[in-house]
Amino acid sequence: MNALSRRLWTLAPSWRYLNNGSFGACPRAVLKEQDRWRARLERQAVVFMDDELPGGLRRAAADIGGFVGARGEDVVFVDNATTGANAVLRSLPWRRGERCLLADTAYPAVRFAAERLAAERGFGVDYARVPARLGGPEEVVQAFERALRPRTRLVVVDHIAAPTALVFPVRQVARLAKAAGARLLVDGAHAPGQIPLDIPAVGADYYTGNLHKWLFAPKGSAILWARRSVQDGLVPVVTSNNAGQGFLEEFAWTGTRDPSPWLSAPAGLAFHRRLGAGRLMARNRALAWQGASLVAEKTGFSIPGPRSMYAAMVPVVLPRRWGSGRPGAERVHAALQKRKVEVPVFPVGGELYLRMSAQAYNDLDDFKALARVLLSLL
Repeated sequence: MNALSRRLWTLAPSWRYLNNGSFGACPRAVLKEQDRWRARLERQAVVFMDDELPGGLRRAAADIGGFVGARGEDVVFVDNATTGANAVLRSLPWRRGERCLLADTAYPAVRFAAERLAAERGFGVDYARVPARLGGPEEVVQAFERALRPRTRLVVVDHIAAPTALVFPVRQVARLAKAAGARLLVDGAHAPGQIPLDIPAVGADYYTGNLHKWLFAPKGSAILWARRSVQDGLVPVVTSNNAGQGFLEEFAWTGTRDPSPWLSAPAGLAFHRRLGAGRLMARNRALAWQGASLVAEKTGFSIPGPRSMYAAMVPVVLPRRWGSGRPGAERVHAALQKRKVEVPVFPVGGELYLRMSAQAYNDLDDFKALARVLLSLL
Protein backbone atom coordinates (compact mmCIF):
# COMPACT_ATOMS: atom_id res chain seq x y z
CA MET A 1 0.00 0.00 0.00
CA ASN A 2 1.48 3.37 -0.97
CA ALA A 3 0.55 7.03 -1.26
CA LEU A 4 -1.61 6.31 -4.33
CA SER A 5 -4.20 4.94 -1.92
CA ARG A 6 -4.88 8.56 -0.87
CA ARG A 7 -7.09 8.75 -3.96
CA LEU A 8 -9.57 6.57 -2.07
CA TRP A 9 -10.09 9.49 0.34
CA THR A 10 -10.96 13.15 -0.13
CA LEU A 11 -7.90 14.31 1.83
CA ALA A 12 -6.35 17.60 0.71
CA PRO A 13 -3.31 16.63 -1.38
CA SER A 14 -1.25 19.60 -0.16
CA TRP A 15 -1.23 18.37 3.46
CA ARG A 16 0.84 15.74 5.23
CA TYR A 17 -1.90 14.19 7.35
CA LEU A 18 -0.52 12.25 10.31
CA ASN A 19 -3.56 12.63 12.55
CA ASN A 20 -6.03 9.88 11.80
CA GLY A 21 -6.41 9.51 15.57
CA SER A 22 -8.38 12.71 16.12
CA PHE A 23 -11.33 12.30 13.76
CA GLY A 24 -10.43 9.59 11.26
CA ALA A 25 -10.83 9.95 7.51
CA CYS A 26 -13.89 8.56 5.76
CA PRO A 27 -13.20 6.99 2.33
CA ARG A 28 -15.05 8.04 -0.80
CA ALA A 29 -16.79 4.67 -1.07
CA VAL A 30 -18.22 4.95 2.44
CA LEU A 31 -19.32 8.55 1.89
CA LYS A 32 -21.14 7.33 -1.21
CA GLU A 33 -22.90 4.68 0.89
CA GLN A 34 -23.87 7.34 3.41
CA ASP A 35 -25.37 9.45 0.60
CA ARG A 36 -27.36 6.41 -0.50
CA TRP A 37 -28.85 6.01 2.99
CA ARG A 38 -29.67 9.71 3.17
CA ALA A 39 -31.44 9.54 -0.17
CA ARG A 40 -33.55 6.60 1.05
CA LEU A 41 -34.47 8.56 4.16
CA GLU A 42 -35.54 11.65 2.27
CA ARG A 43 -37.68 9.77 -0.26
CA GLN A 44 -40.20 8.83 2.44
CA ALA A 45 -39.03 9.75 5.91
CA VAL A 46 -41.97 8.25 7.82
CA VAL A 47 -41.71 4.85 6.16
CA PHE A 48 -37.94 4.90 6.57
CA MET A 49 -37.93 5.84 10.27
CA ASP A 50 -40.82 3.55 11.22
CA ASP A 51 -40.21 0.52 9.03
CA GLU A 52 -36.65 0.48 7.66
CA LEU A 53 -34.52 2.01 10.39
CA PRO A 54 -35.11 -0.48 13.26
CA GLY A 55 -34.09 -3.50 11.19
CA GLY A 56 -31.26 -1.59 9.54
CA LEU A 57 -29.77 -0.70 12.91
CA ARG A 58 -29.96 -4.29 14.15
CA ARG A 59 -28.29 -5.64 10.99
CA ALA A 60 -25.55 -3.03 11.27
CA ALA A 61 -25.05 -3.83 14.96
CA ALA A 62 -24.77 -7.54 14.16
CA ASP A 63 -22.16 -6.82 11.48
CA ILE A 64 -20.03 -4.56 13.70
CA GLY A 65 -20.56 -6.80 16.71
CA GLY A 66 -19.23 -9.79 14.82
CA PHE A 67 -16.04 -7.88 14.01
CA VAL A 68 -15.39 -7.06 17.69
CA GLY A 69 -16.38 -10.48 19.02
CA ALA A 70 -19.75 -9.39 20.40
CA ARG A 71 -23.37 -10.37 19.85
CA GLY A 72 -25.37 -7.79 17.97
CA GLU A 73 -28.06 -7.79 20.65
CA ASP A 74 -25.50 -6.49 23.16
CA VAL A 75 -24.46 -3.57 20.93
CA VAL A 76 -26.15 -0.21 20.43
CA PHE A 77 -25.08 2.79 18.40
CA VAL A 78 -24.13 6.16 19.89
CA ASP A 79 -22.70 9.29 18.28
CA ASN A 80 -19.24 8.90 19.82
CA ALA A 81 -17.38 7.25 22.68
CA THR A 82 -17.92 10.32 24.86
CA THR A 83 -21.69 9.84 24.54
CA GLY A 84 -21.33 6.16 25.42
CA ALA A 85 -19.26 6.91 28.50
CA ASN A 86 -21.73 9.59 29.62
CA ALA A 87 -24.60 7.12 29.30
CA VAL A 88 -22.85 4.63 31.58
CA LEU A 89 -21.83 7.25 34.14
CA ARG A 90 -25.32 8.74 34.33
CA SER A 91 -27.14 5.40 34.40
CA LEU A 92 -25.43 4.05 37.51
CA PRO A 93 -27.43 4.56 40.74
CA TRP A 94 -24.60 6.31 42.56
CA ARG A 95 -24.70 6.51 46.36
CA ARG A 96 -23.12 9.28 48.35
CA GLY A 97 -19.57 8.40 49.33
CA GLU A 98 -18.94 5.95 46.49
CA ARG A 99 -15.94 6.45 44.21
CA CYS A 100 -15.25 6.52 40.47
CA LEU A 101 -11.67 5.75 39.41
CA LEU A 102 -10.11 6.97 36.14
CA ALA A 103 -6.55 7.26 34.85
CA ASP A 104 -5.06 10.74 34.87
CA THR A 105 -4.70 10.32 31.08
CA ALA A 106 -8.48 9.88 30.67
CA TYR A 107 -10.08 11.80 27.82
CA PRO A 108 -10.96 15.28 29.15
CA ALA A 109 -14.66 15.06 28.25
CA VAL A 110 -15.01 11.78 30.16
CA ARG A 111 -13.08 13.17 33.12
CA PHE A 112 -15.23 16.32 33.19
CA ALA A 113 -18.41 14.25 32.92
CA ALA A 114 -17.42 12.17 35.95
CA GLU A 115 -16.47 15.25 37.99
CA ARG A 116 -19.66 17.14 37.11
CA LEU A 117 -21.86 14.16 37.92
CA ALA A 118 -19.95 13.58 41.16
CA ALA A 119 -20.74 17.13 42.24
CA GLU A 120 -24.44 16.51 41.54
CA ARG A 121 -24.76 13.09 43.20
CA GLY A 122 -22.24 13.19 46.01
CA PHE A 123 -19.75 10.53 44.97
CA GLY A 124 -15.99 11.00 44.67
CA VAL A 125 -13.57 10.85 41.74
CA ASP A 126 -10.07 9.39 42.04
CA TYR A 127 -7.24 9.20 39.54
CA ALA A 128 -4.68 6.50 38.89
CA ARG A 129 -1.40 8.32 38.30
CA VAL A 130 0.06 6.57 35.27
CA PRO A 131 3.74 7.46 34.72
CA ALA A 132 4.27 9.59 31.63
CA ARG A 133 7.36 7.54 30.84
CA LEU A 134 7.09 3.89 31.70
CA GLY A 135 8.86 0.64 31.08
CA GLY A 136 5.94 -1.75 30.71
CA PRO A 137 2.21 -2.42 31.21
CA GLU A 138 2.69 -3.57 34.79
CA GLU A 139 3.19 0.07 35.80
CA VAL A 140 -0.30 0.90 34.52
CA VAL A 141 -1.79 -1.95 36.55
CA GLN A 142 0.11 -0.84 39.65
CA ALA A 143 -1.19 2.71 39.24
CA PHE A 144 -4.80 1.49 39.24
CA GLU A 145 -4.13 -0.89 42.12
CA ARG A 146 -2.76 1.92 44.29
CA ALA A 147 -5.74 4.16 43.51
CA LEU A 148 -8.53 1.64 44.22
CA ARG A 149 -10.58 2.32 47.35
CA PRO A 150 -13.01 0.16 49.33
CA ARG A 151 -16.02 2.07 47.93
CA THR A 152 -14.86 2.28 44.30
CA ARG A 153 -18.02 1.50 42.32
CA LEU A 154 -16.80 2.11 38.75
CA VAL A 155 -13.36 1.95 37.15
CA VAL A 156 -12.93 3.73 33.81
CA VAL A 157 -9.89 2.79 31.73
CA ASP A 158 -8.82 3.81 28.24
CA HIS A 159 -8.01 0.99 25.87
CA ILE A 160 -5.66 3.36 24.03
CA ALA A 161 -4.91 6.59 25.88
CA ALA A 162 -5.51 9.62 23.68
CA PRO A 163 -2.61 11.90 24.69
CA THR A 164 0.08 9.25 25.17
CA ALA A 165 -1.13 6.65 22.59
CA LEU A 166 -0.32 3.86 25.07
CA VAL A 167 -2.27 0.63 24.70
CA PHE A 168 -3.38 -0.12 28.25
CA PRO A 169 -3.49 -3.66 29.72
CA VAL A 170 -7.27 -3.60 30.10
CA ARG A 171 -7.66 -7.29 30.94
CA GLN A 172 -5.42 -6.94 33.98
CA VAL A 173 -7.26 -3.79 35.06
CA ALA A 174 -10.54 -5.68 34.60
CA ARG A 175 -9.36 -8.37 37.00
CA LEU A 176 -8.44 -5.71 39.55
CA ALA A 177 -11.84 -4.06 39.28
CA LYS A 178 -13.68 -7.37 39.62
CA ALA A 179 -11.65 -8.35 42.67
CA ALA A 180 -12.52 -4.99 44.25
CA GLY A 181 -16.24 -5.44 43.53
CA ALA A 182 -16.29 -2.55 41.03
CA ARG A 183 -17.68 -2.43 37.52
CA LEU A 184 -15.40 -1.59 34.59
CA LEU A 185 -16.04 0.78 31.70
CA VAL A 186 -13.49 0.66 28.88
CA ASP A 187 -13.20 3.81 26.79
CA GLY A 188 -12.13 2.25 23.49
CA ALA A 189 -12.39 5.46 21.47
CA HIS A 190 -9.31 4.53 19.41
CA ALA A 191 -9.52 0.74 19.48
CA PRO A 192 -11.96 -0.60 16.81
CA GLY A 193 -9.99 -0.96 13.60
CA GLN A 194 -6.64 0.02 15.15
CA ILE A 195 -6.04 -3.16 17.18
CA PRO A 196 -7.57 -6.66 17.10
CA LEU A 197 -10.53 -6.59 19.46
CA ASP A 198 -12.65 -9.16 21.28
CA ILE A 199 -14.82 -7.05 23.57
CA PRO A 200 -16.34 -9.77 25.80
CA ALA A 201 -12.87 -11.27 26.39
CA VAL A 202 -11.59 -7.94 27.76
CA GLY A 203 -13.52 -8.54 30.96
CA ALA A 204 -15.35 -5.22 31.02
CA ASP A 205 -18.95 -4.59 31.99
CA TYR A 206 -19.25 -1.75 29.48
CA TYR A 207 -17.24 -0.94 26.37
CA THR A 208 -17.61 2.08 24.10
CA GLY A 209 -15.63 2.69 20.92
CA ASN A 210 -15.62 4.97 17.91
CA LEU A 211 -16.10 3.57 14.41
CA HIS A 212 -15.25 6.83 12.62
CA LYS A 213 -11.59 6.89 13.65
CA TRP A 214 -9.96 3.62 12.55
CA LEU A 215 -12.87 1.65 11.07
CA PHE A 216 -13.61 4.17 8.29
CA ALA A 217 -17.22 4.94 9.25
CA PRO A 218 -18.64 8.47 8.79
CA LYS A 219 -18.29 10.97 11.62
CA GLY A 220 -20.78 10.39 14.41
CA SER A 221 -20.64 6.59 14.47
CA ALA A 222 -19.73 4.69 17.62
CA ILE A 223 -20.91 1.70 19.65
CA LEU A 224 -21.74 0.99 23.26
CA TRP A 225 -21.57 -2.64 24.37
CA ALA A 226 -22.85 -3.86 27.71
CA ARG A 227 -22.68 -7.25 29.34
CA ARG A 228 -26.20 -8.65 29.46
CA SER A 229 -26.26 -8.71 33.26
CA VAL A 230 -25.82 -4.91 33.45
CA GLN A 231 -28.08 -3.81 30.58
CA ASP A 232 -31.13 -3.19 32.76
CA GLY A 233 -31.16 0.47 33.74
CA LEU A 234 -28.56 1.48 31.15
CA VAL A 235 -30.21 4.33 29.25
CA PRO A 236 -29.09 6.98 26.75
CA VAL A 237 -28.24 10.51 27.80
CA VAL A 238 -31.26 11.80 25.83
CA THR A 239 -34.62 10.34 26.91
CA SER A 240 -37.17 9.92 24.14
CA ASN A 241 -40.28 7.98 23.14
CA ASN A 242 -38.85 4.52 23.78
CA ALA A 243 -38.17 5.16 27.48
CA GLY A 244 -38.76 2.07 29.58
CA GLN A 245 -38.67 -0.33 26.62
CA GLY A 246 -35.25 -1.84 27.32
CA PHE A 247 -31.61 -1.41 26.33
CA LEU A 248 -31.94 -1.83 22.56
CA GLU A 249 -35.14 0.10 22.11
CA GLU A 250 -34.13 3.07 24.24
CA PHE A 251 -30.86 3.62 22.36
CA ALA A 252 -32.51 3.00 18.97
CA TRP A 253 -34.54 6.18 19.23
CA THR A 254 -33.41 9.37 20.99
CA GLY A 255 -35.34 11.76 18.78
CA THR A 256 -35.03 12.70 15.13
CA ARG A 257 -31.44 12.58 13.87
CA ASP A 258 -29.52 11.51 10.79
CA PRO A 259 -28.91 7.75 11.27
CA SER A 260 -26.76 7.41 8.14
CA PRO A 261 -23.40 7.28 10.04
CA TRP A 262 -24.61 4.20 11.91
CA LEU A 263 -26.17 2.53 8.89
CA SER A 264 -22.99 3.18 6.89
CA ALA A 265 -20.70 1.65 9.51
CA PRO A 266 -20.82 -1.80 7.82
CA ALA A 267 -19.52 -0.14 4.64
CA GLY A 268 -16.61 1.24 6.66
CA LEU A 269 -15.97 -2.24 8.01
CA ALA A 270 -16.13 -3.70 4.49
CA PHE A 271 -13.56 -1.12 3.35
CA HIS A 272 -11.33 -2.04 6.30
CA ARG A 273 -11.58 -5.69 5.33
CA ARG A 274 -10.87 -4.89 1.70
CA LEU A 275 -7.59 -3.31 2.77
CA GLY A 276 -6.69 -6.41 4.73
CA ALA A 277 -8.23 -5.96 8.21
CA GLY A 278 -5.63 -7.73 10.37
CA ARG A 279 -2.89 -7.14 7.81
CA LEU A 280 -3.82 -3.46 7.67
CA MET A 281 -3.65 -3.12 11.46
CA ALA A 282 -0.25 -4.82 11.52
CA ARG A 283 1.00 -2.65 8.66
CA ASN A 284 -0.14 0.56 10.35
CA ARG A 285 1.43 -0.49 13.65
CA ALA A 286 4.76 -1.21 11.98
CA LEU A 287 4.68 2.06 10.01
CA ALA A 288 3.84 4.13 13.08
CA TRP A 289 6.84 2.77 14.96
CA GLN A 290 9.14 3.05 11.97
CA GLY A 291 8.01 6.61 11.30
CA ALA A 292 8.26 7.72 14.92
CA SER A 293 11.71 6.15 15.20
CA LEU A 294 12.79 8.03 12.08
CA VAL A 295 11.52 11.33 13.50
CA ALA A 296 13.24 10.62 16.83
CA GLU A 297 16.50 9.77 15.10
CA LYS A 298 16.49 12.88 12.88
CA THR A 299 15.54 15.31 15.66
CA GLY A 300 17.00 13.78 18.79
CA PHE A 301 13.54 13.61 20.39
CA SER A 302 12.61 10.53 22.45
CA ILE A 303 9.78 7.99 22.32
CA PRO A 304 8.49 7.83 25.91
CA GLY A 305 7.35 4.18 26.07
CA PRO A 306 8.22 0.67 24.89
CA ARG A 307 7.33 -0.49 21.40
CA SER A 308 5.09 -3.24 22.77
CA MET A 309 2.65 -0.66 24.19
CA TYR A 310 1.96 1.22 20.94
CA ALA A 311 -0.24 0.42 17.97
CA ALA A 312 -0.86 2.77 15.03
CA MET A 313 -0.12 5.92 17.05
CA VAL A 314 3.30 6.69 18.53
CA PRO A 315 4.42 9.96 20.20
CA VAL A 316 7.73 11.73 20.58
CA VAL A 317 8.52 14.12 23.43
CA LEU A 318 9.34 17.67 22.33
CA PRO A 319 12.15 19.74 23.88
CA ARG A 320 11.13 21.58 27.04
CA ARG A 321 12.19 24.90 25.52
CA TRP A 322 9.25 24.56 23.10
CA GLY A 323 6.90 25.22 25.99
CA SER A 324 4.44 23.29 28.11
CA GLY A 325 0.75 23.09 28.89
CA ARG A 326 -2.03 23.95 26.48
CA PRO A 327 -0.50 27.28 25.32
CA GLY A 328 2.71 25.53 24.33
CA ALA A 329 0.83 22.73 22.57
CA GLU A 330 -1.29 25.23 20.63
CA ARG A 331 1.77 27.21 19.52
CA VAL A 332 3.56 24.14 18.19
CA HIS A 333 0.43 22.82 16.51
CA ALA A 334 -0.16 26.16 14.79
CA ALA A 335 3.45 26.21 13.56
CA LEU A 336 3.04 22.73 12.07
CA GLN A 337 -0.27 23.61 10.41
CA LYS A 338 1.31 26.72 8.90
CA ARG A 339 3.66 24.29 7.12
CA LYS A 340 0.78 22.02 6.00
CA VAL A 341 1.54 19.21 8.44
CA GLU A 342 -1.32 17.92 10.57
CA VAL A 343 -0.24 16.15 13.75
CA PRO A 344 -1.60 16.83 17.26
CA VAL A 345 0.39 18.08 20.24
CA PHE A 346 -0.68 17.18 23.78
CA PRO A 347 0.50 18.51 27.15
CA VAL A 348 1.46 15.49 29.29
CA GLY A 349 2.78 16.40 32.72
CA GLY A 350 5.28 19.16 32.14
CA GLU A 351 6.10 18.00 28.60
CA LEU A 352 4.61 18.16 25.12
CA TYR A 353 3.85 14.97 23.19
CA LEU A 354 3.69 14.98 19.40
CA ARG A 355 1.37 12.05 18.58
CA MET A 356 1.80 10.62 15.07
CA SER A 357 -0.74 8.29 13.44
CA ALA A 358 -0.24 5.81 10.61
CA GLN A 359 -3.22 4.91 8.44
CA ALA A 360 -3.58 3.29 5.03
CA TYR A 361 -3.12 6.59 3.22
CA ASN A 362 0.24 7.28 4.95
CA ASP A 363 3.73 6.16 4.01
CA LEU A 364 7.21 6.81 5.34
CA ASP A 365 7.55 9.97 3.23
CA ASP A 366 4.94 11.64 5.47
CA PHE A 367 7.15 11.05 8.51
CA LYS A 368 10.22 12.25 6.64
CA ALA A 369 8.38 15.46 5.76
CA LEU A 370 7.42 15.92 9.42
CA ALA A 371 11.04 15.42 10.48
CA ARG A 372 12.17 18.11 8.03
CA VAL A 373 9.59 20.56 9.39
CA LEU A 374 10.60 19.83 12.99
CA LEU A 375 14.25 20.38 12.12
CA SER A 376 13.37 23.72 10.54
CA LEU A 377 11.52 24.69 13.73
CA LEU A 378 14.55 23.68 15.80
